[in-house]
Amino acid sequence: MHQHAHSNTTGRPLWITLVVVLVVMVAEVVGGLLSNSLALLGDAGHMLTDALALGLSLFAIAMARRPATARHTFGYHRTEIMAALANGVILVLVSISIFYEAYHRFFDRPTINSPVMLTVAAIGLVANVVGLLVLQRSSKGSLNIRAAFWHIIGDTLSSVGVVIAGIIIMSTGATIVDPILACVIGVVILWGAFRIVKEAGDVLLEAVPAGIRLGEVEAAVREIAGVEDLHDVHIWTITSGIYALSAHVRVDDLMVSASNEIVVSVNELLEHRFNITHATLQLECDACANGAVCTLPNAPRANAAGEVHRP
Repeated sequence: MHQHAHSNTTGRPLWITLVVVLVVMVAEVVGGLLSNSLALLGDAGHMLTDALALGLSLFAIAMARRPATARHTFGYHRTEIMAALANGVILVLVSISIFYEAYHRFFDRPTINSPVMLTVAAIGLVANVVGLLVLQRSSKGSLNIRAAFWHIIGDTLSSVGVVIAGIIIMSTGATIVDPILACVIGVVILWGAFRIVKEAGDVLLEAVPAGIRLGEVEAAVREIAGVEDLHDVHIWTITSGIYALSAHVRVDDLMVSASNEIVVSVNELLEHRFNITHATLQLECDACANGAVCTLPNAPRANAAGEVHRP
């Protein structure tokens, strides 16, 4: 069983964001009760789902750090993808709940204490922007953190919508802007959820990673000296940024030491050009006319009757 260096994703940005989310959630619950703002209470509920999603992401990171075992030979890196998929599904449910709540608000518009609503929403907006800045860099290298990042984007947009709604309600009393902005926020969250679910689904279905073209990989390997052809090629993602490949490589009839040089060359090409760090290669060569595997030119050969002849 091979041990490889894997992603060094740290949970520190997620911990910081989780604390921010929890603080804002408590503030929005209090502010929503004081202002009679269903928008703030709804956003607090959204924050609760985000806190759960961030906790799930932290759990996935902790699991991914566990070493490989005889049963789980790749370790627990797929936990990250499963957490991302779960977060994506949660985002879909959140967007549906926003649409549902907005629909009812078109017909039932409660009296709102807009100054309190605006103040609490502004505090939430600042906190969410802090969360975005903390997660932005880490989200580029991890699907799991990217899912959490989209949760915070949804929170930020929701806070922006509540701030705008508070300003308009304070100025004009037109409470209909609240459900309209809620629908816009729901669409943006749904788009982010779709991207997360699709990417996680591709990983679980072992699709060729985005940015890697199967034909280009095959053509590059065929250019290596000693490689005649390759077939039965499979490329997939273990977890974010960790790619694997398996293939049958047809080579010339070579000594074992020369074949090993080809394997080394193929592995170096895959890692440096395509960032594929897990490669399993099965070497093959053409069979002789009698069905036996070809040997070196000066090696003894056996005929169909089993008689050994030396050249």
